[in-house]
Amino acid sequence: MRKIITGVLFCILLLLCVSCEKTSPDAEKKGKLQVVVSLFPLYDFTRTIGGDKVNVSLLLPPGMEAHSFEPKPDDIIRANKADVFIYTNRYMEPWAVSIASGLDTRKTLVEDASQGGHFLRAGSDTEHDHEGNNGEGMDPHIWLDFANAQTMVDNILSALVAKDPSHRGDYTANAEAYKAKLRELDEKYRTGLSHCDKHIFLHGGHYAFGYLANRYGLTYESAYAVSANAEPSPAKIARLIRQIQKNGLHYIYTEELVEPRIADTISRETGATVLKLHGAHNISKNDLAAGATFLSLMEQNLKNLRIGLQCK
Repeated sequence: MRKIITGVLFCILLLLCVSCEKTSPDAEKKGKLQVVVSLFPLYDFTRTIGGDKVNVSLLLPPGMEAHSFEPKPDDIIRANKADVFIYTNRYMEPWAVSIASGLDTRKTLVEDASQGGHFLRAGSDTEHDHEGNNGEGMDPHIWLDFANAQTMVDNILSALVAKDPSHRGDYTANAEAYKAKLRELDEKYRTGLSHCDKHIFLHGGHYAFGYLANRYGLTYESAYAVSANAEPSPAKIARLIRQIQKNGLHYIYTEELVEPRIADTISRETGATVLKLHGAHNISKNDLAAGATFLSLMEQNLKNLRIGLQCK
């Protein structure tokens, strides 16, 4: 009988230990601000600003192309459980606006990270303030202007401080340090792209680099529109081929997480080498595991731009 009782007690203790092991990740999160974000730049900005005071969750699964993403019920549940929900802007993620409209704002603070940023029309170099426009044809990729990226950092900081004022000092220090790195990155681009033989770059992907081109005085053209939902016409591809030949270009760019089919076609027709430019909408599982950051992706972009533009 004693053996039976001892065995039962042992089983109970074992079950309790297993239960403790299963709940330990939740215990680690306890006390941290729970933040859900839509895209990778926000994920990287927020985890840098929040440090160990914040638990950041990315809605967009690693490896998924951002423009084709559609949230599932589980994603909406995650957003509802968050202390803070942050999205890039209403042009980039109309689905995020829909999620935000259904959240209980008494519990979840909603932050549009683009507030105060400057928008360009897709295919144009004309600036538009975030407020007071109808959004028709607006380019949503605002983080690729590093001044806009700093504004986004400020907005994220404001959201974290509003929800967790007790750690204002930590968040502010982290944000200021990160903005200094963005200013340094901006200067690297300005210097690195100032003495180049070419001032035009062509892209076999969707129109994502208008902000970058505008900031550094470059000409940019892509095969697809702002969203790569519609195939580029044969006339568009032919135009890019003529542009390569006319300007004596030796490189055609492609993008992350999308098959480089159009860039490969143009490469075969012209002999141009295919290089990647990373829009940082999202990253692959391997890049995430390897510790890729927004800054590291932009540093690699600068290297590839300098190759393509034949910079000295």
